[in-house]
Amino acid sequence: MGPVLALTFAAAVVVAAAVFYTGWDLLSVHGLKPEHRIDSTTLFDLVKLSFGVVAGAGALVALVVAYRRQRVVEDGALREATRLHTERFTTAVGQLGHDSPAVRLGGVHALAGLADDAPTRELRQTCIDVLCSYLRLPYTTEADLPAGDAEARHNYLALREVRHTVIRLIRDHLRLEPEHLHSWQGHDFDFTGATFDGGDFTEATFSGGTVSFDEAAFSGGEVAFHRTTFSGGKVSFNAAKFSGGAVVFSGATFSGSTVEFGKAMFSGSMVYFNRLTVCDGVLNFYGAAFSGGAVKVKEGRFSGGTVSFHSTTFSGSTVNFHGTRFSGSAVDFTEAVFSSGTVDFRQARGTAPSGLVPSRRSPMPTSLLLPLAWSG
Repeated sequence: MGPVLALTFAAAVVVAAAVFYTGWDLLSVHGLKPEHRIDSTTLFDLVKLSFGVVAGAGALVALVVAYRRQRVVEDGALREATRLHTERFTTAVGQLGHDSPAVRLGGVHALAGLADDAPTRELRQTCIDVLCSYLRLPYTTEADLPAGDAEARHNYLALREVRHTVIRLIRDHLRLEPEHLHSWQGHDFDFTGATFDGGDFTEATFSGGTVSFDEAAFSGGEVAFHRTTFSGGKVSFNAAKFSGGAVVFSGATFSGSTVEFGKAMFSGSMVYFNRLTVCDGVLNFYGAAFSGGAVKVKEGRFSGGTVSFHSTTFSGSTVNFHGTRFSGSAVDFTEAVFSSGTVDFRQARGTAPSGLVPSRRSPMPTSLLLPLAWSG
């Protein structure tokens, strides 16, 4: 308290002096008239001024003491809230490890509630870390279950329900507005090595920061990014593997972000980019491989930014750009390989992407179908 009071008094003296000299200057005062004798009125004014100074000093001391007391109370309340949070956290984590699926579900909801009520951002992040860690635990998918083992399937379905609840709670909290008291936007989510056999990113927004799906494996089922908005930041699917099932980016918008599918492998998947909009930023498929399956970019709009299929390989896939308009984006197919299947641009409009139309000395790949305006 001593140093704080000393600094407070020093600051008060400096402020008072600054105000006095400012008023002195504004009033154009050049000097004071000396008084050889002090009358009773002047003496009374000096006494009142002395009492005012003392009262002001006392008020200043009281203010500092009250502020310090308030800080001590707040710190004590935070410590108590943290202690209670830790106790509830320990109980919830214990529920997550319980043998009963119903108890584990209770633990999941308890952790989500703890994250909402966390007294600090760091404690909320700890709850989120535990939920993400639960999804990263070893997990046997339905395809790997022993044939005819009813008990194993029962346990699998119960565990999947718990995992889907975690995914759903994370999704619901991320959909809240950033200003919402329970929004989890801006926190870190680590799904490294996690297995997802459900859930979706429909109407999600990726804005700022980095979201990495590098080397992720998507096999079977549907990976859905319906009407997702990528604005700012970076979303990476580099070296990801999509085998079977469907990958849906229909209605997605890429604006001001960098989204990378570098060396990603699409094998036997149905990939939908219908009504895709690229108006800014970078969409990069450098070195990606599409083998088997089908890719549909129906009625896409490439009106800005950069879209790269440089060194992409199309082998055995059916790729359709029906109704897609190329106008404004820098779309690059340089060194793309069309070895089999069909890549159909015949209903596309606008300007031909660079590197797509072979030179007159090079034969047209039989799998590449172009509009007459581009190939002529």
